[in-house]
Amino acid sequence: MNFGAALPARVVTNDELSGQVGRTADWIRNVSGIEERRYVGEEGSVVDLAWEAATDCLARAGMEASELGLILVSSGTPARQFPGPASQVAKRLGLDETPAVDIPIASAGGLFAMAMADDMAEKRGPVLVVAAEVMSRIAMREPLEAGISVLFGDGAGACLVHPEEGKARIIGSRMATDGAFAEDLRLEFGAGLAMNGRSVILHASRKLPRVILQVLEEQGVTARDVEVYLMHQANQNLMDRVADAIGVERERFYSNIARYANTSSASMLIAAAEWGKETGFEAGQKVCFAAFGAGYHWGAMLAEGCEG
Repeated sequence: MNFGAALPARVVTNDELSGQVGRTADWIRNVSGIEERRYVGEEGSVVDLAWEAATDCLARAGMEASELGLILVSSGTPARQFPGPASQVAKRLGLDETPAVDIPIASAGGLFAMAMADDMAEKRGPVLVVAAEVMSRIAMREPLEAGISVLFGDGAGACLVHPEEGKARIIGSRMATDGAFAEDLRLEFGAGLAMNGRSVILHASRKLPRVILQVLEEQGVTARDVEVYLMHQANQNLMDRVADAIGVERERFYSNIARYANTSSASMLIAAAEWGKETGFEAGQKVCFAAFGAGYHWGAMLAEGCEG
């Protein structure tokens, strides 16, 4: 696996948002752990961010787009109902026959796409996973709701899953879905984000520790054997709860939510790209990915650093 990311240039601080939502900057930080987030400009799009993240990922991997066997693009905030952004991302990469598939799973889409890529890479060849979101235009729709508007930012992340090469290999994963609570986190056409925050936190704080421990147990690994956890950056308080629940130090959960807020399906891959640039995989090192999102969809994945 190799990673990449793209983030808009515009930084929006809590001080800038506080007047719009009627809350103080300290209140925003205390409820979410967020200090600032990035917003695209008026002309920016999901496709723009996805293409930038894809290009960054391929450059880090030293690979040409023409070598790809498949592209998977996750986004819960596309500009239109169809076609989705995947075909446009492929076109921007200069491809005219490589299959490109949309995966519209908010928050957990990047993880689900990685699991699919792992299953398909042996048959299709290298698979490029991209997750891109423009959440600001959803979160800032009138009437503003303070508990929602302050949580989100824009960005994109990417992951290259190669059947033979890369800095790490996926050694286990588990995905799950329960549609009984689909109404608790949804985005209707033309509407603002509807979120039952209590339900989301309750289910995420129970389901994520369980699925993480299930994946680790299947591979004969304990929670303390994992050096780094790269989780969907939904809320700092949630990440802390998950760390406590599986019995590891909170510092093992890489966090960049203070700088970028919740970028939905892109957040885990942005975190992976940033962590990879700062530190990255070492041979034999165990890293666990995890995400929870609308649907409800959730899952976890274990990867191990490769030699060379």
